[in-house]
Amino acid sequence: MAMVDTGQLRLHVQRMSPPDGRPVTATAVLVHGLLTDSLASYYFTLAPPFALAGIDVVMYDLRGHGRSARPATGYTLDDNIDDLEALLDRLDVTGPVHLVGNSYGGTVAFGYAARHPERAASVSLIESEPATDAWAPKLGNILDRVLHELAHNEDDAIAWISANRGHNTARLARGAAKLARETSLSQDIPASGVLTENQIRAVRCPVLGVYGGDSDLALLAPWLQSVLPDCRTVVVPGHEHSVLVEAAGTVGGHILSLIQEASAPEAVEVAVR
Repeated sequence: MAMVDTGQLRLHVQRMSPPDGRPVTATAVLVHGLLTDSLASYYFTLAPPFALAGIDVVMYDLRGHGRSARPATGYTLDDNIDDLEALLDRLDVTGPVHLVGNSYGGTVAFGYAARHPERAASVSLIESEPATDAWAPKLGNILDRVLHELAHNEDDAIAWISANRGHNTARLARGAAKLARETSLSQDIPASGVLTENQIRAVRCPVLGVYGGDSDLALLAPWLQSVLPDCRTVVVPGHEHSVLVEAAGTVGGHILSLIQEASAPEAVEVAVR
């Protein structure tokens, strides 16, 4: 375990490099989702095969999550992008990185690419979307439901989750309820600044969207392809929002292909021009 002081707070970071001294071909930064998520969702899914493929993998817990510091306030999207920016600076990761984000983590990753296009080699969105005018109220509704169902009726909700989803899921849900109850996260995220369509269109690096076929977010695929100059989307049948965990091999294979294509010498040469 490593703790990195960004100057604002301490973030829990894990790094997985290619084994046996193999050369690094690219750097990927993996950003997890909200509330019940942490870097562990990558540690046991995408990170090992990525490292075996020659990628230097950086994973970290978002502020308030996992083993990172939990301030009482400061949970807007821009705060999280600031954290990512400061973290890469502290780790001396100066070249373009391949950003991978699950759910809210994809919104953070895309926001970083919009702010620093020169530092984004590619962006992979897993069940995720850029921060648009429609995104903010949607996240607000989800967080309101968490507060109502978990934070305000916690014992009954946790008992139901434990009986129907298992003890580990119940443990994660209890932690999510505490985070929502004790911090300003549920107010800060819906109040976050969003991107204009022109700002979204300005992200010119390769973008991949991966969605579960039974997820509402799969409806975003045609829109993403229409607004981004270099975008492909994949819909994985039979899965919903948990497609990363449930179909890690499929999801990881598509993302790895994108990273390898974007890291090829001819692709790098074109990007420089």
